[in-house]
Amino acid sequence: MKKWVVLVVFLVSLKTLSFGVKEEEVTYDGRSLIINGHRNILFSGSIHYPRSTPQMWPNLIAKAKQGGLDVIQTYVFWNLHEPQPAKYDFSGRYDLVRFIKEIQAQGLYVCLRIGPFIESEWTYGGFPFWLHDVPGIVYRTDNKPFKFYMQNFTTKIVNMMKEEGLYASQGGPIILSQIENEYQNIEKAFGVAGSQYVEWAAKMAVGLNTGVPWVMCKQTDAPDPVINACNGMRCGETFTGPNSPNKPALWTENWTSFYQVYGGVPYIRSAEDIAFHVTLFIARNGSFVNYYMYHGGTNFGRTSSAYIITAYYDQAPLDEYGLFRQPKWGHLKELHAAIKSCSTTLLQGVQRNFSLGEMQEAYVFEEENGECVAFLINNDRRNNVTVQFHNSSHELLPKSISILPDCQNVVFNTANVNTTSNIRIITSRQNFSSVDDWKQYQDVISKFDDTSLRSNSLLEQMNTTKDISDYLWYTLRLENNLSCGEPTLRLHSAAHVAYAFVNDTYIGGAHGNHDVKSFTLELPVTLNEGKNNISILSVMVGLPDSGAFLERRFAGLINVELQCSKQESLNLNNYTWGYQVGLLGEQLEVYKEQTSSDIEWTQLEHIMIDQITLTWYKTTFDTPKGDDPVVLDLSSMGKGEAWVNGQSIGRYWILFHDSKGNPSQSLYHVPRSFLKESENSLVLLEEGGGNPLDISLNTVSVTDLHENFSKLPFPTSV
Repeated sequence: MKKWVVLVVFLVSLKTLSFGVKEEEVTYDGRSLIINGHRNILFSGSIHYPRSTPQMWPNLIAKAKQGGLDVIQTYVFWNLHEPQPAKYDFSGRYDLVRFIKEIQAQGLYVCLRIGPFIESEWTYGGFPFWLHDVPGIVYRTDNKPFKFYMQNFTTKIVNMMKEEGLYASQGGPIILSQIENEYQNIEKAFGVAGSQYVEWAAKMAVGLNTGVPWVMCKQTDAPDPVINACNGMRCGETFTGPNSPNKPALWTENWTSFYQVYGGVPYIRSAEDIAFHVTLFIARNGSFVNYYMYHGGTNFGRTSSAYIITAYYDQAPLDEYGLFRQPKWGHLKELHAAIKSCSTTLLQGVQRNFSLGEMQEAYVFEEENGECVAFLINNDRRNNVTVQFHNSSHELLPKSISILPDCQNVVFNTANVNTTSNIRIITSRQNFSSVDDWKQYQDVISKFDDTSLRSNSLLEQMNTTKDISDYLWYTLRLENNLSCGEPTLRLHSAAHVAYAFVNDTYIGGAHGNHDVKSFTLELPVTLNEGKNNISILSVMVGLPDSGAFLERRFAGLINVELQCSKQESLNLNNYTWGYQVGLLGEQLEVYKEQTSSDIEWTQLEHIMIDQITLTWYKTTFDTPKGDDPVVLDLSSMGKGEAWVNGQSIGRYWILFHDSKGNPSQSLYHVPRSFLKESENSLVLLEEGGGNPLDISLNTVSVTDLHENFSKLPFPTSV
């Protein structure tokens, strides 16, 4: 008997050691989440593990904790983890368990948004493209094939978390999980099947018995016990509230900025505006606020969705590289401290709301023991206003909320920023101006005779490439029997870019934009008598990430014709087209450090600026000393993708200017974990005739404005 007692004690001890903390019960009521019997006001921040690196995670999490956060929120990225059915990848940047354990080690909680549809400006909304080929599938509705694979993946993730003891019910850090994502945006498109799917998804998730609550954001019909939560910039004003008096008010996405597209300018949301709306949400009984994003990071490789730049939410409290964005980070830190100083009364007191003036009001929380907290709100955007409250005068700044933890003294005003702003400093470490340091590889213009895939129609691009490449060649061998010598080639495309070649000569290109789903290219062409080769390179810059019936979306060429006049035109849609998926350089993997012997790199000669050349460039560089983040300044390039030591740091599109005539992004993050001490390989695929000789390698730092003037103009700032 004693042996069994010893064994039981040993197992209990082992369990405690494995989980690091004791088991915690997570429930909720109409006021907040309840952890081990205690109500909580929780501040959370989104940090996405694949948009940074494992080496960056500890520092990012530490800065979030230092900023007053209690929770880290992340999506789970299905397409990364299950690139092929039942073949899983949780290595490197995809190591979800390692990420969560790092959060746990630093004493924070986790909100795990499994989805598995995530949107997130992530290619295909996070779905692996192989789903597209499942017979009879319709995404995100009461569809048997979709539900089968969705449940499989959700169960896979939940079981993985359970096996590692990561739910709070096991002593782990996960206190919330999310199923689906903003489904109400498309629910009506599916009619009755949409509401049936919501019921099924909720029941399926709850049935996995995680021991912690589930949420659905932007889902007013979230079935019990799933909590409906708010997404947006002003949930204190827009949220209609929980759909049951027994559920708390949760804000799963408070947008600290907004995603940026090629051709777009950064969205700058002020620290004051964020603080105002967080405080208003808390004043109106909110108890969980998540900043989306707290750190956005980088869309490495081809992971961004259509037209989304490689940098993600660079204007967040922690910028793309994990550096502080001041005053945003510091102002919110002060807000969190002010709220936490009176959270007990906020969670236990009786709330009252009353007017203080035409555009002013107060929210007051009072306990029976006399403890009192007040929020004094001025909705006037232009004027300071003096109000009377508890026999005292209080001057309220325009569009602001003052927090009085004792109903007497103001400890924080949302519009009064005490944190000093900082500025980003870019310091040049190396240039690449020597022709001798570069080699080049010229890609091949695909022709009809080179192709093995043929069709008597224009094929849809995504279904043809299966998302293994951004590029699809449409090729045609044409016998010229038109009456005119110089017809117009007219094509209409639902992809993002098109480049046209006739008899191996580039004749022109065009591209669309994020807001217009198709574009037209019209060019005069000179045809030879007899046979001619027409080659059109169609390019995607990310797959769509949202909308109903995503599986039906069309990309690629829609119509191609040659016109001599309105009366004489030749429609080429139903001619026999030859197709090549990807560029030759992609097939040969020229971006890898150890490349095929079939690749003939040549010394860099003349560079054709402003010409579509489809050229690969290669050079090497040494890693800058120190710990500052490393970036490549690609402002001299055109459009393409960059690799360092075989790892893609993302797409670039310098030629796509914003309304001010500037590229939407010119600096590209190279994580230090991608680098060796010396002889790092840099490979660029350049579509648009950029000049690699003007590229520079830089480091990034930030400094307070008052410290910065002595340093300028030697470094540059952005």
